Amino acid sequence: MLLLFIIYIAFISLGLPDAVLGSSWPVMRNDLNASLEFAGVISLIISAGTVLSSLYVTKAIHYFGIGKVVALSVLLTAVALLGFSMSNMALALVFLAIPLGVGAGAVDAGLNNFVALHYKAKHMNYLHSFWGVGATAGPLLMANFLALTEGWRDGYMTIAVVQFLLVILLFASLPLWKQFVTHSVKRDETSAPLVTNMTALKMKGVSLQLIMFFSYCAIETSTGLWAASYLTTERNILPVDAAFWVAMYYLGITAGRFACGVIAEKVVEETLIRSGVVIILFGCVLLALPFSGELTKMGLIFIGLGCAPIFPNTLQMTPKRFGSSASQAIIGLSMATAYTGIMVVPPILGATAKVFTFASFPMILLFLVAILLLTTERLRRYSDMSLRQ
Repeated sequence: MLLLFIIYIAFISLGLPDAVLGSSWPVMRNDLNASLEFAGVISLIISAGTVLSSLYVTKAIHYFGIGKVVALSVLLTAVALLGFSMSNMALALVFLAIPLGVGAGAVDAGLNNFVALHYKAKHMNYLHSFWGVGATAGPLLMANFLALTEGWRDGYMTIAVVQFLLVILLFASLPLWKQFVTHSVKRDETSAPLVTNMTALKMKGVSLQLIMFFSYCAIETSTGLWAASYLTTERNILPVDAAFWVAMYYLGITAGRFACGVIAEKVVEETLIRSGVVIILFGCVLLALPFSGELTKMGLIFIGLGCAPIFPNTLQMTPKRFGSSASQAIIGLSMATAYTGIMVVPPILGATAKVFTFASFPMILLFLVAILLLTTERLRRYSDMSLRQ
């Protein structure tokens, strides 16, 4: 139970810096003499680092163990955030974005697989809820510092201190990780050969899971990024109200994952995933209907609620579908494709909306949901196979 508590804390810390750049950049860019769009460059490099570490985390964990990899990865993020707080030029942030992304990707992929292997589905849902807690707390913490003289620097410094404290806790808990793995992993699993990324890619069903994660993360991120623009330009909703309903969308994801954690022992993961896809589909339809602005707002909440179970429960199903020895490689690949979807699709959607207006926004989401529905349903056959074996 103590180790699970430490894992939850680690996921809160993973979420802390995720939304801070966006909330602090309007002030940061003035101090650093940077353009408004330069934040996109920094964000892109962070995501690229995350993709890179997701691809290599399998080998790192195989050779060094999950405890050391997580502790060193959090140390990377802490050093990067400390560097952010001390930077005097925007170019320095480009270099600091690399360890920030690499550290976050390794923690994300490593802990997701660890929880999928050793804990019940409810803990995976709670785990991702705690990421939401961190992602919400980060901007709130930064907002309290921005009014001060060294506001954004003190904000980043505070988050860095939190990360360094977690590093101390993680290194102190290394015996717990080793003891847990020793007692939980079967002997034949410890001697199993390393499943590489190339080997995992050749397994039946893995490509379906990668496409599923790409489309899901494209939906989640694109909705969060462009929904406010859609509401203001196409539905004539005031920007303040639009921002509020986007916040409700994220609240729907976080609250939905807590709710999934509560019911996870009574409802199987496949049912939660299918229900989530159907709810997203319903939300996208409400978003597209031209009849009422209130229906559009409710559509955002339904999309958020539908997003809640898909990511964590698909990760939880990975060892059951493809075997525990291959799950780390497959989850690493899943994280890499997920972040690729986050990097690629929202800018394309924005460019498309610029050409065809934001009226195309719900239609693109519906197209992505169709891919999500197809892949999740086809992945069910691998769940059925694992149950028969």
